[in-house]
Amino acid sequence: MRVSEGQVTVSVPEQPDAGKGADVFFNPVQELNRDLTVAALRAYRERDDRVERYLDATAASGIRGVRAAADGWETTLCDVDDDAVALCEDNLARNDLAAEVRHQNANVLMHSEAFDVVDVDPFGTPIPFADAAVQGTKHLLCVTATDTAPLCGAHFESGVRSYGAVPRNTEFHAEMGMRVLLSAMVRTAARYDIAARPILSHATKHYARTYLDFEHGARVANDCIDELGYVHHCQHCLWRDHDYGLIADAPDACPVCDEHLQTAGPIWLGRTCDPDFAASVSDHLTEDMGTAEKAAELLATLGAELDTPTHYDQHRLCKRWGRGAEAMDTFIEKLRDAGYDASRSHYGGTTFKTDADVTEIRDATAE
Repeated sequence: MRVSEGQVTVSVPEQPDAGKGADVFFNPVQELNRDLTVAALRAYRERDDRVERYLDATAASGIRGVRAAADGWETTLCDVDDDAVALCEDNLARNDLAAEVRHQNANVLMHSEAFDVVDVDPFGTPIPFADAAVQGTKHLLCVTATDTAPLCGAHFESGVRSYGAVPRNTEFHAEMGMRVLLSAMVRTAARYDIAARPILSHATKHYARTYLDFEHGARVANDCIDELGYVHHCQHCLWRDHDYGLIADAPDACPVCDEHLQTAGPIWLGRTCDPDFAASVSDHLTEDMGTAEKAAELLATLGAELDTPTHYDQHRLCKRWGRGAEAMDTFIEKLRDAGYDASRSHYGGTTFKTDADVTEIRDATAE
């Protein structure tokens, strides 16, 4: 079937069930991901005019790489699958675009060549590509993970094996997955004396996506490692806290209800988004993007989110407290009136971030 996104029209296998099937992988649900990618690349190029070369490392149908080529990037599309390579070449020709298509294992290519921007958007976990992607990136590494169950702790053993961390399936599971992914990528980059700092990250539907800005040097890599740590979480009353460091030091019990705590980590506790970069990305959204309005709303929320490493869901809290929920704006305003910082978060319509703990939230929002 033909698909039009942004400035291009490409041919992709017909896969109505979100890219599932035996044909070359194409996920129509990730149009938002691809629209944001184009805008983020524009914003990054404006920020650093040295960047020219873009690698779509796991190209599949090639739609992401074709869109980059249409936007003026010196693009390379890579895939190990014969049919994918042929489809990439056809889609470039269909749009009268020049780009290089490599019929090659992406890890081999990224170990042998370096690109200004590398984009790794595989089916499932990106971890098998992580070391090569870090070594093949000069400035910006873009990563998607679609294996959300291992990331958030729903498939616990798989998450531990893939990401070298202990994930926990909490009510803030989407953010848990994002921070587990960031931890793995930051630790991978640090092995090569590279600081990989997230400048834009979001967890949308069934995937996590992050853009990592690279800075080289052992000292700055150490600074990134210092932003790893652990979250301690009570499943009973939903209290949680965090501490920095690579050795977990969990409290003996929940200080509110004295129940057992779950500990997750090491996860990334630092900022997941640069508000200035998010605003710049929003400025580069264009009307030809099918998800431009939704992307703008997402970027506005990301730019305003507090930097706290977990979020709450008002409905879950109110259910625990045995009271009805209220309008989010009213709820957040009550927290602010009580002297706490608070913001909406992009993880759901009733989710928010605050520097208040769970008892302070309850008291501040009581009628």
